[in-house]
Amino acid sequence: MQVRIETDNHVEGHEKLIEHVEGVIRDAVDHHKERVTHVEAHLGDVNGSVKSGAADMRCLLEARVAGLKSMAVTHQAESLHLAIEGAADKLTKALDSALGKELDRQRRHPGTGELSADAARAEDEGEAPPTAP
Repeated sequence: MQVRIETDNHVEGHEKLIEHVEGVIRDAVDHHKERVTHVEAHLGDVNGSVKSGAADMRCLLEARVAGLKSMAVTHQAESLHLAIEGAADKLTKALDSALGKELDRQRRHPGTGELSADAARAEDEGEAPPTAP
């Protein structure tokens, strides 16, 4: 999995910050790491360096997942570390939800046992057996 980190001109992208963000992202997607191919982190100061506020720092995470559309989450907080942690939590939940729904759809797809039971029922009723979708 590739991790790319971008900062705006109000956030210094020093090595410790990059290592922290990469670690948080890897922990957040660990359960789905075989499906996540790429994550981009965009870190920024919402109000610029002129003002500060309660939710001044922003972290946007965009994940590319094999077989699904890209997904993005964002979180704003009073510090960059809180924004990163909040966005990572949201990304974990979004991945769990999207991949869980996909697994549900796969489980609902009729298996060979269902088709066999339908074929036997149709044969008993004198109808043509169903074909696989």
